[in-house]
Amino acid sequence: MDLDRPLQVTLRSRESTGTRIPDDALPSFPMQKINQPFLQWLFVGGLIEGVSTLVLFFVAMPLKYYADLPIAVSIVGPIHGVLFVALVVLFILGRKSVPLPTWLVLAGIVAATVPFGPFIVDVKLARMLREARTG
Repeated sequence: MDLDRPLQVTLRSRESTGTRIPDDALPSFPMQKINQPFLQWLFVGGLIEGVSTLVLFFVAMPLKYYADLPIAVSIVGPIHGVLFVALVVLFILGRKSVPLPTWLVLAGIVAATVPFGPFIVDVKLARMLREARTG
C-alpha cells in the first residue's frame, strides 16, 4: 500500500452491485422511544414555573415595594420555590426517563433561574413532542 497516495473509496449501493443483502444481515440500531407523557409533564411544568416567576417578579414584588403589601411575596414566593425545585427535579429525572440530552437538562435548569427562560426551553420540548407524535 502506497502511503503517499490519498485513499480513494468508492461507494456503491446494493442495487448497483446486483447482489441482495438480507435485511437481517444489516446491523440494526434500535431507535430510542421518547416517553411522551413525561415530556408533556416537563413541558407543562416549564410553563407553570415560568408563569410563577413572572407573577413573582412583575406582580408580587411590585405589590410589596410600591403598595406596601409584603404578603404578596410571602404567598407567591414559596409557591414559586416549590415549582422551581419541582422543575429542576423533572429535568434531572427526564435525563433518563425521556431521554433528554445532557445539554438540554443543563439548559432547562439554568433557564429556570431567569424570567422567560423556561419558555425558551419549552420551544425545544414542544419540538421534541411534535417529532415524537409524528413519528
